[in-house]
Amino acid sequence: MDIKIRLERTENYKKTEEVVRSAFESEEFSDKKEHVLVNRIRKTEAFVPELSLVAENSRQEIIGHILLSKVKIVNEKKEVESLALAPVSVIPEYQYKGIGSLLIKAAITFAKELGYQSVIVLGHQDYYPKFGFKRASTWKIQAPFDVPDEVFMALELTENSLADVTGVVQYSEAFS
Repeated sequence: MDIKIRLERTENYKKTEEVVRSAFESEEFSDKKEHVLVNRIRKTEAFVPELSLVAENSRQEIIGHILLSKVKIVNEKKEVESLALAPVSVIPEYQYKGIGSLLIKAAITFAKELGYQSVIVLGHQDYYPKFGFKRASTWKIQAPFDVPDEVFMALELTENSLADVTGVVQYSEAFS
């Protein structure tokens, strides 16, 4: 399968949101509003256009999308910038073919190249560890809401970048 990962362009926004909506419409643990979240994130300071990527098939149709946006890890002494991986989407007919993995790997690579130090994800405990994610509690990093420990994870993009980081993740207002 010939899949190309590239930066999303503004003229792709409507199509990308359709892809995101389609990807989640039959997901059990979804509020079916991930496409709205993507739209809202784009309108905030948390949006990093270089970390909004799409997957195209051989006919140059957008079949997947991933977005990393800025978050902060906050404690009483300091704030540390990080990224949130949310959401990653692949249209149903292309799911379970490795496209989500391609998107995640590309986003992680781009984030490293841009100098970001870490990524936070709320996701499946058996899926994200294969990309290097570990329980965020390993670094005493907490979610701002009640969530099982095993599904709230972090990834160091550079070695020991979270060694001295503790606190609660503060998402952008788009997530509210």
